[in-house]
Amino acid sequence: MNLGKSMNRKKLHALFGLKWNPFTSTVPIEGLWIAPRVESICACVEGMADEGGFALVTGDPGNGKSITLRILADKLQSLPDINVGILSRPQSGLADFYRELGELFAVQLRPHNRRGGFKALRKKWKAHTETSLIRPVLLIDEAQEMNSAVLSELRILAAGQLDTETDLTVVLAGDNRLMDRLSLPDLVPLASRIRTRLLLEYASQEELSKMLQCVLKKAGNPNLLSTTLQNTLLDLAAGNYRVLMMLAGELLMAACEREMTQIDEKLYFELYNTKAPKRSARKPR
Repeated sequence: MNLGKSMNRKKLHALFGLKWNPFTSTVPIEGLWIAPRVESICACVEGMADEGGFALVTGDPGNGKSITLRILADKLQSLPDINVGILSRPQSGLADFYRELGELFAVQLRPHNRRGGFKALRKKWKAHTETSLIRPVLLIDEAQEMNSAVLSELRILAAGQLDTETDLTVVLAGDNRLMDRLSLPDLVPLASRIRTRLLLEYASQEELSKMLQCVLKKAGNPNLLSTTLQNTLLDLAAGNYRVLMMLAGELLMAACEREMTQIDEKLYFELYNTKAPKRSARKPR
């Protein structure tokens, strides 16, 4: 969500005491809540980087795949011996795929000469790992959009001598269509090489609550949303982090326009012209 002219940082700080908008996708890394399962996959990938291999992050839209990759990239980039590349166009064909790999890892590639590009990139990686101990890690978001030929090429590119060593660590993140793709016969060889997996399911109300309270505190105002409103938003979000953030962001924008200092259920009812939702009696999952 764009802050817009009416929600610049100075106004957010003056009205609400916020250092940044806690409900946007551009929240600084120090403002994010890191779930235990995300900490776990980060530790696994960091360990994998010594030997290379594939990791997989899947889940429905809004369940935290891109945030997980942001957190993972930040952790890996803080390590001096790891070179992290983030693929920006997963839907590219083979030629553009090689061009981007060359840019990410500073290798002179000739996309029209696939075999030559393959050999040059492998040679660069091997030289890095053998002389400077640099370990390349490639992160790919929206991997369900990747061409099957590119995914197969990536598997071959990452493999070492007769599969006894791996020259690259790859983290694929995508929605559940990626799981369907990996079950296809031509991609089973890649699926069989995935060493660690994270399935991001819908969050429990407890997880949503911890995340919301954490981002508010880190942004500078833990009391920005009234307790009653927080409970309402948790019910409406139905386990989806993105839905929760979008609802809260719309309320923050409305409160900013009205120059309010706290956001409560009254504003929610006014904005959406609705009645209070019935509370769920079920326990958090």
